[in-house]
Amino acid sequence: MNTPAIPRPAATILMLRDGAEGLEVMMICRAREVDFASGALVFPGGRVEEADALLAPQGDPLGAFRVAAIREAWEETGLLLAEPPGPEVEAQTPFLDHLRQRGLRPTPGVLTPYAHWITPAHSPKRFDTHFFLAEAPEGQVAVHDGYEAVEALWIRPGVAVEEAEAGRRTLVFATRLNLLRLARHRTVAEVMDAARSMPIVTVTPQPIPDEEGNVMLRIPEEAGYGGSLFPAKDRPASGGRWPGQRAS
Repeated sequence: MNTPAIPRPAATILMLRDGAEGLEVMMICRAREVDFASGALVFPGGRVEEADALLAPQGDPLGAFRVAAIREAWEETGLLLAEPPGPEVEAQTPFLDHLRQRGLRPTPGVLTPYAHWITPAHSPKRFDTHFFLAEAPEGQVAVHDGYEAVEALWIRPGVAVEEAEAGRRTLVFATRLNLLRLARHRTVAEVMDAARSMPIVTVTPQPIPDEEGNVMLRIPEEAGYGGSLFPAKDRPASGGRWPGQRAS
């Protein structure tokens, strides 16, 4: 048996706003050329970089993850959670340069922890991902980067799932379950209140195939997704099929 890949630290942000018809979340459509969740509708996010720790508050074990989530939101949608004064670090990155030019620094304190997912051991590319909630900044317009993302849109969580069920969108398992969890609520305030009252339980989906090639995915029931067994409707984020799953 091959040794499982070591999960890379990563962060994802669920940027929320109250729309005319209810709760909306910012999502992007991944370019088909990228090698993780290609072509899928996802929340902004990506790997934690070394420079993220330079902007993180001391003493916060999730500080670098929070900064990474803010940076990824800016890189992929242009939405920036930041305030004066500018950063006092000497490192050079596009994100740090952007902050310095505008006299701003990230505001990791406005992010609320929401979930913690680790890619299953069978995947060739694994991530140890912390999910965060944040209310969208006022007066900013989202734009996709045209490279990793080919579309940026505000969408109601339930609508995103409905479009996937209809074959108009592609989702990965973690995204689907977090959309369904968001869809229980009508407003940003409701989501935030619910998240602050729930413990964060690590989720590493466990594929359970049957003799007919169908696969169920087991997760901890206490993670708050309304169950512990879910059908593997969505392909793995790294592509291919779940272990034991028959070709469709």
